[in-house]
Amino acid sequence: DLHAVPVVDHGKILGIVTIDDIIDTMVEETTEDVHRFGGMEALDEPYMKMGFLAMIQKRAGWLCALFISEMLTANAMQSYEGELEKAIVLTLFIPLIMSSGGNSGSQATSLVIRALALREIGLGDWWRVALRELPTGLVLGAILGVVGVCRITLWQYLGFYNYGPHWELIAATVGAALIGIVTLGSLSGSMLPFAL
Repeated sequence: DLHAVPVVDHGKILGIVTIDDIIDTMVEETTEDVHRFGGMEALDEPYMKMGFLAMIQKRAGWLCALFISEMLTANAMQSYEGELEKAIVLTLFIPLIMSSGGNSGSQATSLVIRALALREIGLGDWWRVALRELPTGLVLGAILGVVGVCRITLWQYLGFYNYGPHWELIAATVGAALIGIVTLGSLSGSMLPFAL
């Protein structure tokens, strides 16, 4: 095992890099990646040594941005409030559908951050990632949509829950919503690391 590695330039030794230096750099880079994945700026110093106001400053910006984007979701739901009142049973599926979009976005974000960290892709590859995640999101959404439709159908036929006389429309709506939200989640989640 080596304790240090020489740094050379055209056959001349310029110095050494110790294992400690390599580990420190790896920890620093990994920490930065994890912080970005968590939707915040990387910390400049250890967590327990960071001042209270500095911690707030590092975290507040992204929390506000995420909150504002979630408010857009609330606004969209308000515009369909009348329709939701007609089919109140659909509101049972809203948390499920929204969490599926968030989960698909988190998966895509994780994959892209890892690919960026390993230098498998660069910032200029955002369009290639988008072209890859769009069909991936559609297929994943379709899979979840089929699961959702099957669940509603099964519950209706087995008598676990009565979704009403138009249960087929409810099943189709949930299936279509899952396709849309998972596709959007995958696409936006994969683009988030490029914005950071």
